[in-house]
Amino acid sequence: MAPIAPTTSASTVANTKTKNSSTTQFNPVFTWKGKVLCLKKKNRRANDFSRQSMGVQKEIINPGDGATYPKRGQMVVIHYTACLTDGSELDSSRSRGNPFKFRIGKGEVIKGWDEGVSKMSKGERAKLVCSPDFAYGARGYPGAIPNNATLIFDIELLKME
Repeated sequence: MAPIAPTTSASTVANTKTKNSSTTQFNPVFTWKGKVLCLKKKNRRANDFSRQSMGVQKEIINPGDGATYPKRGQMVVIHYTACLTDGSELDSSRSRGNPFKFRIGKGEVIKGWDEGVSKMSKGERAKLVCSPDFAYGARGYPGAIPNNATLIFDIELLKME
């Protein structure tokens, strides 16, 4: 499924469906405010986020080159897997075999991605745990992401263009 183009309204959320599927998929392009693998329940640390904790936590899975970091406005190409804290997978560019592109620091994606990916070096793979205020906020993403959900992303920064 191709990514949906960003909107100008920070509160706009769109549901998309594949031609042969009735399942709704979320798209990380919408609203900055509002996993190598999905984590196994016994190893999950996402629940360490309290409701008052805001932000994004990064845990390196595989280090990148340690020298090449994206600059604001630069196009980045990533693979990602998105999960809820219960381990259920929401979406994955890996399973589609189609990397996702966005301009870093321009609000084209959720705030947790803008902040987290900007701190990754080329080739790095990291787990980003995003509090609701850095993901889809109090409204969630109808049909896919519950209200006030902490999200876990396995992101690999493939390259910058």
